[in-house]
Amino acid sequence: MNLPELHRPIAITPGDPCGIGPETIARAWCTAPEVTQGCFVAGDVGLMQRALALVPSGPAWTVCEIDAPAQALQVPPRCLPVMQVVPLAPVLPWGQVDARAGRLAGEAVLWAARAALCGEVAALVTAPLHKEALHAAGAPYDQYPGHTELLQAEAARHAGVALAQMPVRMMLANDELRTVLVSIHLSLREALDAITVERVLETLHITHAALTVLLGRSPRIAVAGVNPHAGEGGLFGREEIEVLQPALSQARQAGLQVHGPLAPDTVFMRARQKPGGQRAFDVVVAMYHDQGLIPVKYLGVEQGVNVTLGLPLIRTSPDHGTAMDLAGQGLADASSMVQAIRMARQLASGTH
Repeated sequence: MNLPELHRPIAITPGDPCGIGPETIARAWCTAPEVTQGCFVAGDVGLMQRALALVPSGPAWTVCEIDAPAQALQVPPRCLPVMQVVPLAPVLPWGQVDARAGRLAGEAVLWAARAALCGEVAALVTAPLHKEALHAAGAPYDQYPGHTELLQAEAARHAGVALAQMPVRMMLANDELRTVLVSIHLSLREALDAITVERVLETLHITHAALTVLLGRSPRIAVAGVNPHAGEGGLFGREEIEVLQPALSQARQAGLQVHGPLAPDTVFMRARQKPGGQRAFDVVVAMYHDQGLIPVKYLGVEQGVNVTLGLPLIRTSPDHGTAMDLAGQGLADASSMVQAIRMARQLASGTH
């Protein structure tokens, strides 16, 4: 597939410098230069030099420092552009949780978010953070469980609105399946309480807006039921009748292509892309974390991409963690990073 040309660069943040994020970025540059063209790392030059040294890349790739995002569009071949957006970092040991690493990771994300919100970059791709290191970094990063909350707060500040007025949703996608979650990191008991008409309808509108950009048309949205067999007419629960059906009715009145509520044990199979490219639905809206993520991750974590929907900026991320046990060994798999960059390019161009 031909990738869209970038008119503004994409910023990639290194994530926790003690994890595999920097290496996956370096590997992405060496193995998929057609995907990383026009991108740059917003982080620390020395860190990316050490990461590049972990990659057996044949004819040498080099790190080149840039002074402004726009310079990333014109770098020489076999060059990994890095913009020093944080104070010069000390050499930190691979594979260890370190407050200094958490602060560097947080500062890079904050810089890149502000650059995206101001229009200096077309999109943001984030390598994984380590939540314990981020919390150990202290204020302001200790108030954010991870990327999503930090980006949501910064976007709300930029727009001058309350956090509640900047609702976001998580989409996990690979080549075969896409799913969007009504709630994310809640216990199952709390997640059931979060299934309300308002929250489901908000999820549908956020999903419709994002997928319309990605696909270039109105998406076919399947809505998974809460209960076995989508409640079987109220025999196994009434959430489908009392919550989902009213939400779907309002969505249809607004012109959205929504289907359901559908039995959750079969809806993902129907939405999965077949070898010939056919699929019944473009995306499944799942009611809670594991309902939506188990099917996608079963198809292959190494190809999964996390997309934050609802922000006034484009943000994608690989679907894996910092993998501290692999860091510094030259063993990291860059497949998910490459897919995250590819997805960011598609969203930034408004094409599919």
